[in-house]
Amino acid sequence: MCGIFGITPKNNSAFPSERLEEMVKLLFLLSESRGKEASGLAVKTDDSILILKEPKSASKLVKTKVYSKLFKNENIETIIGHARLVTNGSMEDNYNNQPVVKDGIVGIHNGIITNDLALWKKYPNLKRKTEVDTEVMWSLIRLFIQQYTPLQKALAKTFSLIEGSASISILLNDFNIQAIATNTGSVYYSFTDNFFIYASEKIILEKFFKRTGLKEDTIKQLKPGYALLIEPKTCKNSLFKLNSIKLEQKIVKTKDVMSKIKNVSIAHGFKKIITNQITNKWLTEANKFYEHTKENVYHLKRCSKCLLPETMPLITFNHQGVCNYCLNYQKGENRGLEKLEKEIKPYRSHSQKPNCIVSFSGGRDSCYALHYVKNVLKLNPVAYSYDWGMLTDLGRRNQARMCGKLGVEHILVSADILKKRENIKKNVKAWLNKPELGMVPLFMAGDKQYFYYLNKLKREMGIDLVIYADNFLEKTDFKYGFAKVDLESGVKKAYQIGKYNSIKLLFYYLDQFVQNPAYLNSSLIDTFTAYLSSYIVPKDYLYLYRYLKWNEKTINNTLISQYNWELSPDTLSTWRIGDGTASFYNYIYYTLAGFTENDTFRSNQIRENLINRKDALELVAKENQPRWESIKWYCDTIGLNMSETIAKINQAKKILPQK
Repeated sequence: MCGIFGITPKNNSAFPSERLEEMVKLLFLLSESRGKEASGLAVKTDDSILILKEPKSASKLVKTKVYSKLFKNENIETIIGHARLVTNGSMEDNYNNQPVVKDGIVGIHNGIITNDLALWKKYPNLKRKTEVDTEVMWSLIRLFIQQYTPLQKALAKTFSLIEGSASISILLNDFNIQAIATNTGSVYYSFTDNFFIYASEKIILEKFFKRTGLKEDTIKQLKPGYALLIEPKTCKNSLFKLNSIKLEQKIVKTKDVMSKIKNVSIAHGFKKIITNQITNKWLTEANKFYEHTKENVYHLKRCSKCLLPETMPLITFNHQGVCNYCLNYQKGENRGLEKLEKEIKPYRSHSQKPNCIVSFSGGRDSCYALHYVKNVLKLNPVAYSYDWGMLTDLGRRNQARMCGKLGVEHILVSADILKKRENIKKNVKAWLNKPELGMVPLFMAGDKQYFYYLNKLKREMGIDLVIYADNFLEKTDFKYGFAKVDLESGVKKAYQIGKYNSIKLLFYYLDQFVQNPAYLNSSLIDTFTAYLSSYIVPKDYLYLYRYLKWNEKTINNTLISQYNWELSPDTLSTWRIGDGTASFYNYIYYTLAGFTENDTFRSNQIRENLINRKDALELVAKENQPRWESIKWYCDTIGLNMSETIAKINQAKKILPQK
């Protein structure tokens, strides 16, 4: 998720401060792809640990005077840095940003501890001071140092207790040592003649050595479940497996030092964040409108076989009341597990190196795919995600649960999230001025660069096998239908709609831009690259659910029972619960058209004989209820007034007949 890095010069290395500053700057900028919302670093000298962190991107932080001033210090022993993708704890409260300081420990953390609340309760004598989950790890490490003395034992005990994902690097005010540990393998390191260096991804170090011209030594991965101790100045090191440390085992303690911890950050304290409120009065009125809408939906004519209503774009019914979508439906392709094994056989190897990339959105299908690829197919995957700012903390926590439990490296590319959210806000406001159902997908345009960066990662890592975890039952072709684009059934690849339809869709968007100039805003470049990434960028992947039969019950049971997968409190469904956009756009579709993607999903299940129509109707009646808390999160996140936004949606022209 976040990007961590560090560099420890050897005592005899000839690095002037200006050179060291440039090296750290480069590491910062290369790590920024993993998080742009906040950044920070800690510089250890012979008697102090200086901390600089700000709620700004690394590329902005390195231009500040206080950043340059840090490198004026003599006797710099170690530098650790962090590029943050915000999860637990707002970045506006600088105490939540990294490095996190607690109990004489200064450290950086990539990942999410999903059982942090349980750990605070288990150890009530530990006092929590921030919102960030990292804090509990530092408190536990200090507690176990006091109990067991050696740092190795404290690390082993702490990692045995945590759930989720953690790749950490810590400095202590009373130990002359740096400790690095991981349960996912998201740390790569190298020892050269002049320094020790590490980062979250191998490609970061490869680019670092290439751009600096410094002599590259072997780049190694810190395997899941391992830790590394490095002494400043000498770079003497000790590698050990965390679960091999016995707590009664005697380990020689490192030499004590006493370093002063100094905060040189400019940002301090709290910045008040204004959020929408869901009052009882507002909720009563909102639900009253929903009940009126539900009554109108009840009277819709529906297909006698599936659930699709008369408001579905381009729908027709035969004399038996069966819709054209059912009549033209082609059953999902199931090539079988034997063919799947044949496809992946060329990529198998006895090497520990990754041999495939799994697309990893954090949703149920991709999470189960990661489980299946690792535990059943016995491949060595890397999980890939593109975070554009609309993955909820619930989704990120579920990603952390999977990668931590499976010991899988998670490579995440982070967009400029604040900019992405501003683009969404501009396009939603434009849409509210002139509601048009065919333009709703524009709200999600910012996530489509996913494919561009996936193909880029494929090239950089030299991995040919990409396993894509889409589910053909979740096809939402009605979104194209509202844009006057009629898709043929039997689409085999993601966003494969054909050249004619992609051009037709482009002209539809251009026409809407002319009719509604509010769309001509700063998001245009992002929208256009999203179009290219969706319909032009190649998607030569292995589509797992074309071979493996998709089973909702099996997937849900596996994720919940084996990984303690988190569910959303505002819906009974497990579909799209980590997607912060789904609750909002589905409210629009339901209010204006009388159905959502839940109706199309359950209809596809009916056609595949996975569910009967009666049960499907009962499910969508529950699944289509407004998810007010999730809608609130969406409005809070992009900066919309929820009451005004919902009011405008409710007032918009509807194709749903009103009674």
